[in-house]
Amino acid sequence: METRARTLVKALLWNAIGLAVMSLVGLALTGSAAVGGVMAAINTAIGLISYVVYERVWSRIRWGRRHV
Repeated sequence: METRARTLVKALLWNAIGLAVMSLVGLALTGSAAVGGVMAAINTAIGLISYVVYERVWSRIRWGRRHV
């Protein structure tokens, strides 16, 4: 079971990663509604892959876990 602190840290880090990725994509692609669609698609793909990797990394970190 995770502690509340671990869950909060994970959520904050995940949001920071998402903000950084979307900022980089927005910097690289600007302009029309079509570009906005591309940005959303890229963000979705990157977000999905990043989330899976992120959770796998956290599954190996013992900090904040309670052994029941």
